[in-house]
Amino acid sequence: MARSDSFFIRATVPTDTTNFNQVAIDLGSFVDALGKTVMRIHNASVSYGSPLDVPNGGSNLEGKASFQLTTQSQTSLVGAGNRSAISTGSLFIASGGPTATEILVLTETLDMAPQEWTGGFLVAVESIFLGVDQVAIDIVDEVTIVLECTVETMTAAASMALALSQQ
Repeated sequence: MARSDSFFIRATVPTDTTNFNQVAIDLGSFVDALGKTVMRIHNASVSYGSPLDVPNGGSNLEGKASFQLTTQSQTSLVGAGNRSAISTGSLFIASGGPTATEILVLTETLDMAPQEWTGGFLVAVESIFLGVDQVAIDIVDEVTIVLECTVETMTAAASMALALSQQ
């Protein structure tokens, strides 16, 4: 099987104030390890909050909403050094100033993303996991990720790359 045209996978995980929350993304229709079919993630784009959600800065507070996309289920956020990590990032907000609720800092960081790698990120598992956690305050109500992917045949080189880097 040659490489397929790009397609998009979308997933949303609701936030739970300051508790870790995670959803599984089923890849069973794209990945078949016995049939040597794998998926390559080329890009990941993240959206914080529902379409009309305004990030909550609270009163003289700092907060952070962080996400992770992993090849294994997690019980909390993991760092980029974890072999199951595909992509990580965060939204940081600080409020204060004369009105105490004025947003002073709003920073989005995509710490690690497939588009940063020459060949994207190869996935050979039937599920990946989108997790989110928030620190200090409830900033947003959900986090959504959109993945640009292709399907390809597992070659010997791809098999070696998987064995050396992950899963």
